[in-house]
Amino acid sequence: MIVSFLNQKGGVGKTTLAVHTAAGLALEGLDVILVDADPQGSALDWLAARRKPPLFSVVGMPRPVLHRQVPRLAAGVDAVVIDGPPSLANIARSAMVASDLVVIPVQPSPYDVWAAGDLVELVAEARIDRDQLDARFVVSRRIANTVIGRDVTEALGEWPVPVLETHITQRVAFAESAATGLAVMESAPGSAAAAEARSLATEVMALVTNIRRAAA
Repeated sequence: MIVSFLNQKGGVGKTTLAVHTAAGLALEGLDVILVDADPQGSALDWLAARRKPPLFSVVGMPRPVLHRQVPRLAAGVDAVVIDGPPSLANIARSAMVASDLVVIPVQPSPYDVWAAGDLVELVAEARIDRDQLDARFVVSRRIANTVIGRDVTEALGEWPVPVLETHITQRVAFAESAATGLAVMESAPGSAAAAEARSLATEVMALVTNIRRAAA
């Protein structure tokens, strides 16, 4: 199972979602590798802040060779999660070609919805080399107790990419856990943030399972 989190915009929560999906899968007993393909190395920084034994391995690979190297990594584990770069350069396309599923985090703002079209086009191009590639939007950093999450879901309906049922809310727990290299499932297991993170990992795992069954 290979899942990549990609968006050309910074600050959409891409690393947060990649780290927590990897953590959610690992806590379900899967052997997971997180590939940090972002030149800024945010996932590696997260791991460096951790004092507990890691839930999963993190490998830095901010190079456009992911489509060749990631499948080799995936052969030895249950899941690979890719934290992509904040651009639509060759690294992003390489990540897509390597993946079963591309998850595109979108903040609830018109600017993010408009920019989503560029990712949709890149997914279409990547399917030339990876015809089984699937893609989903995920609403990220939603403001609690507002209807804006619903509104962005409706706005994203203009693109031929479905939206995940799980929405990730902007919560202090995510920032606090990042500072210590923990997932919210570890630092605040009973929190709403942890429930959202677990839901995202479960939904992603089910999607990829269905994708692979359909391709078999």
